[in-house]
Amino acid sequence: MTYRAPISDMLLSLNHGAGLKAAVEAGHYGDFDGDIVSAVLEEAGKFATDVLAPLNRVGDEHGIKLGDGKVTTAPGWPDAYKRWTEGGWNAVSGPEDFGGQGLPLAINAACTEIWSASNLAFGLCPLLTASAMEALDAHGSDELKKIYLEKLVSGEWTGTMQLTEPQAGSDVGALRTRADRQADGTYRIKGTKIFITYGEHDMTDNIVHFVLARLPDAPAGTKGISLFLVPKFMVNADGSLGARNDIYASGVEHKLGMHASPTCTMTMGDHGGAIGFLVGEENQGMRCMFTMMNQARLGVGLEGVGVADRAYQQALAYAQERKQGRAIGKTGDGSDAIFVHPDVKRMLMRMRAQTAAARTICYATAVAIDVSTRAKDPKVRADAAARAALLTPMAKGYSTDIGNEVAYLGVQVHGGMGFIEETGAAQHYRDARITAIYEGTNGIQAIDLVTRKLAANGGAAVWALLDELSATVKQVEASNDPAFGTTGTKLREALEALTRTSKWLLERVASAPNEALAGATPYLQQFGSTLGGCMLASEALAAKSDGNTDAARYVSLARFFAENITVQAGALERTVTESAESVAAADAVLL
Repeated sequence: MTYRAPISDMLLSLNHGAGLKAAVEAGHYGDFDGDIVSAVLEEAGKFATDVLAPLNRVGDEHGIKLGDGKVTTAPGWPDAYKRWTEGGWNAVSGPEDFGGQGLPLAINAACTEIWSASNLAFGLCPLLTASAMEALDAHGSDELKKIYLEKLVSGEWTGTMQLTEPQAGSDVGALRTRADRQADGTYRIKGTKIFITYGEHDMTDNIVHFVLARLPDAPAGTKGISLFLVPKFMVNADGSLGARNDIYASGVEHKLGMHASPTCTMTMGDHGGAIGFLVGEENQGMRCMFTMMNQARLGVGLEGVGVADRAYQQALAYAQERKQGRAIGKTGDGSDAIFVHPDVKRMLMRMRAQTAAARTICYATAVAIDVSTRAKDPKVRADAAARAALLTPMAKGYSTDIGNEVAYLGVQVHGGMGFIEETGAAQHYRDARITAIYEGTNGIQAIDLVTRKLAANGGAAVWALLDELSATVKQVEASNDPAFGTTGTKLREALEALTRTSKWLLERVASAPNEALAGATPYLQQFGSTLGGCMLASEALAAKSDGNTDAARYVSLARFFAENITVQAGALERTVTESAESVAAADAVLL
């Protein structure tokens, strides 16, 4: 089946669950007209359905080819990319001074979900370009911006992030790529980077690489890393392309999934060293790169949402078509569609509810980032920045965990045919797996949440968010709507458990760090499921208040999430607070 963007669900999530409508009404978005959001998403959905979705399977089956240092993408991909940039989709949230449309990041986030759902491997390319744009705009010199930023904003050129080396994965400080100063102010870069997404391809005539490297006199570790812009082709004074730079794809990876996305080994220095230009200041590369990484982490979270929604749509359609067994109490001849079976309904509801929760967490992160840069009041900006920092590891970690689980359930709903490639369910499962690994593994996201985001300012951002969620629960309880079932009670219990867990971890981050780290991943799960449950309840309340014709459906969805997923918060509290000793004893068991 093809893909259809769930526009109504996305708008409810964006405007109410994520708070875009309230932020616009509060004046935090200036003169932005929120009424255009629906039109933008409708057009994005049409492009995704008509152009990108049909290429998803083509890309998976054909993959990419490397020859003479050049990568050839799957049939139809260069044309689709050309049409995508001509439609202005790469420039949605780009800076207006360099040809961008200047729309809120929240709008681009919804579009990113659409690209990811229709064709995950395709959407990954502009996701990284957007991160490159952000870093260059924030840290690059005026000269570099003049030469490169407009081309990146339009999508005429694409961007890459080059961090990882064979000995330096999550431990970025161990990288060895070397940068030598030159008399003309440039740098010569020598080294090897691995796992570089879209490091080489045939969809654009130039690629702008952002490379982390170390100067000869740099301090050890992450304090001695600098960021460099290294173009595939040098750019002449008139803007035309010049000589090929000394950076090449020397290999491509053969992967579990994402077959259409080239993952390259990049070699610099075979011919004297690649010419690079410093971005920001020397030895401040990690600060610059985190600008890229934080944007990319939200983007990867949206990949999780996208692949989850695509897997759900396909599983729902299959469950309505595939006939096996009989409904309880059914008489007469013939089999029923598997949709009638309670366990299949349970799986489908879990898929839909978790996808909806992950969507709103990601959108809320984007809205917080927007407000942190657009609001006029400095305190509003600061509070929004703290909220964005807190939500980012959950947007990335929780949403990609959900993407993997929903894709897994999609295969299960298909039964034996899910294990067969022709249905496409297996591709979603394979493609989703990397999202929990790249741009910082989900374990690293959990560590970041506990050691940095929870601990910041004594947990101020956490307590502020929990207060807001508590207000939502009070509204559910006050509604006295029997359709909510025990939603209010379940959410209240989850919030109380999350509060206790947060206080327990906050005490141990400094005094017993290993205990805090042992509970980091279950804490992220607890926080995400509680946050998601409250956000879905907020959306259901808004749908009821607005007279939404689908209000009953959203109430049922919120109830299912609260009674089947958020209800696990108490058990996760005990996992965090009572399992540290069993984790500490692992050496005796594993070694």
